[in-house]
Amino acid sequence: MTTSTELFGGTMLSPVPDPYSVYRRLRREQPVIRTRNLLGEDHLVTRYNDVVALLKDPERFSSRGNARGIGIVMGRTILEMEGKEHLRHRKLVTPFLTPRALRDGLEATIAAIAHALIDSFVADGHADLVAQFTFTFPIRVITHVIGIPMEDYAAFHRWALDLISVGEDPPRGFAASQRIVDYLRPVLDARKAEPRDDLLSALVHAEVEGQRLEDEEVLSFLRLLVPAGAETTYRLIGSALFALLTTPQALEAVRADRSQVDWAIEETLRWEAPVQYVSREATEPVTVAGVEIPAGSLVSACIGSANRDETHFPDPDRFDLYRKPEDHVAFGFGEHFCAGSHLARAEAKIALNALLDRLPNLRLDASQPSQVVGLAFRSPAHLPVFFDR
Repeated sequence: MTTSTELFGGTMLSPVPDPYSVYRRLRREQPVIRTRNLLGEDHLVTRYNDVVALLKDPERFSSRGNARGIGIVMGRTILEMEGKEHLRHRKLVTPFLTPRALRDGLEATIAAIAHALIDSFVADGHADLVAQFTFTFPIRVITHVIGIPMEDYAAFHRWALDLISVGEDPPRGFAASQRIVDYLRPVLDARKAEPRDDLLSALVHAEVEGQRLEDEEVLSFLRLLVPAGAETTYRLIGSALFALLTTPQALEAVRADRSQVDWAIEETLRWEAPVQYVSREATEPVTVAGVEIPAGSLVSACIGSANRDETHFPDPDRFDLYRKPEDHVAFGFGEHFCAGSHLARAEAKIALNALLDRLPNLRLDASQPSQVVGLAFRSPAHLPVFFDR
């Protein structure tokens, strides 16, 4: 049995530059491979058709597997819920993340946040778009949606990053979980007394089957939403910028026809999925690609590999603006399809348009090479650019 370090040369949170060559070999030689990590034995599934079949089969591949991973610091969340319980809880949060919410004023707020960030460096003629834009933009948006004071977004971002590192640094992950709880309890009590038009107020006053959510249920929701709303979207925007800036024809096409921004985002989701793995648990003995998986075993659907499966996407390692990959699995599949997908796409579209509008002749700083890195999560760590003032 092998580990991620032996397979990829790094751990799940290491800045691995290229897992795709390994995925390519696994799809060809070992489409399901047994691995070991801090959570125990796992089965990595790499082919597109197998990943889709797995995600569409909640009866045999249960999302309760997440309770053995990130759930240990987030508490019980919709990530591990199933069936009617999952639907009831999902309905509480989705109204704040839908296209209607965007039309009802959230889109204008997102744009204002984007332009305020650009204002801070637009006069310089250069910037690191990760450090100065993509890294902080989505956390500002999600804290606004939740109802967390904007001035506290930086602390929340640190805690969110520590939270998802629990597999590599358990004490840091648990400490971050407790800090989020300590911060939110008085805010939660305040919303009980005086509700506002935000997600936190909706959660503390919501009822599921005639009963209010317990405080711990609300806190678990928020421990999920903060990293989900910040970590994944900042990576999507950073990778989309990297793709366009390293593909000049695509960048010029998007400049000339902004309707292509939508397809640039979809191709980025396929080409560099921000989240590379989705965890499930086998509810019964199953066989995938000829490999027997015992009941109770963890199974990881490799989103990053599925989206680059050459049997489904021709020339998959190439970023192709005109590919129009409507069947990528970056947001998952089935009943656990990402509830925040509309918000993530909207944030990415607003961000890309704002940057193209405000930064003429945007181009990479060739003296400081950048690349997309990561294993469990992927994006550029830095994106130094020049633009005309």
